[in-house]
Amino acid sequence: MTFFAWIIFVAAAVLEVGGDAVIRKGLRGGIIWFIVAGFLMLGSYGVVVNTVRWDFSRLLGVYVAVFAVVSILAGRFVFRETIPLTTWLGLAIIVAGGAVIQSGVHN
Repeated sequence: MTFFAWIIFVAAAVLEVGGDAVIRKGLRGGIIWFIVAGFLMLGSYGVVVNTVRWDFSRLLGVYVAVFAVVSILAGRFVFRETIPLTTWLGLAIIVAGGAVIQSGVHN
């Protein structure tokens, strides 16, 4: 995977995780502008992730692994959640799946 693809995937994951977090805060706090901002972030994620010119199944298959890593790290370090061992094990399985998808034969 190229350095450009890594940067794009991390940026897209930050937009997606951040957008969801902002919407959550807006819904729980009754702040409509947070919800709108979250929608804009989620829409931006869709544009950003699709700048990588791969087949759709490969693109999202590999991106899901990056998204999962960013999600768990955000839960741990931004939201100060305790991440159970089973979640870390599940993350390892997801990342392994992304590696399998990435290493496959590409047209």
